[in-house]
Amino acid sequence: MSDITHALAPIEGTGAPLPLPNLDTDQIMPKQFLRGIDKAGLDKGLLYDMRFDEHGVPRADFVLNQAAYRNTRVLVAGPNFGCGSSREHAVWGLQQYGIQAVIAPSFGEIFYSNAMNNRLLLVMLPQADVDRLMAVVSDAAAPATLRIDLATMTVGIAGRDDFSAGFTLSPRHLDMFRRGLDIIGLSLTHADAIAAFARRHHAASPWLRDVAATTMARLATRKDEEHIDV
Repeated sequence: MSDITHALAPIEGTGAPLPLPNLDTDQIMPKQFLRGIDKAGLDKGLLYDMRFDEHGVPRADFVLNQAAYRNTRVLVAGPNFGCGSSREHAVWGLQQYGIQAVIAPSFGEIFYSNAMNNRLLLVMLPQADVDRLMAVVSDAAAPATLRIDLATMTVGIAGRDDFSAGFTLSPRHLDMFRRGLDIIGLSLTHADAIAAFARRHHAASPWLRDVAATTMARLATRKDEEHIDV
């Protein structure tokens, strides 16, 4: 595994219960919030129809609108969290809202890849362990602080020693989290190898170098020639 250059600080913060099964990405980030050309403001759309009524008024009974869960950092969710369409905005919205990790029995496959590639930690635990955590974080009178330790690969409850659950990540994802890299950053660690491959490829097939730029230049030249007055 690559050298670890990122501090292995645990993810620690208030846990909030979101026990709905099959919570899909359209619910996590409704389509009307996908119109922007950048990532800005997606925290406002997170779970919008659950957080707000039809008049835009916050629903007092929704967990994230309750004072006890105002600083939630970890969601404890139901099975198949993030199923549905492949919108990456669901991941970005969770992160902008302040969510650093989601714990669930299972996740939608595409959502899992999107989340992990953007360094939103997804932790899969057996249903029994999730149920125990769900019960603990559901007590709004004494909201629990959850602790996810990537050094020991365990989930615990701060101030309590009666719960500890281990989890696993793929070597690639673990390396990314431990080094503080998203998928683009990880790819750039291979920049020298990528450049070397490009040099070999273009030496063997020089006609393939900058094909797109060459084609666009030729099209622009042809367009200019067609508009020349004779």
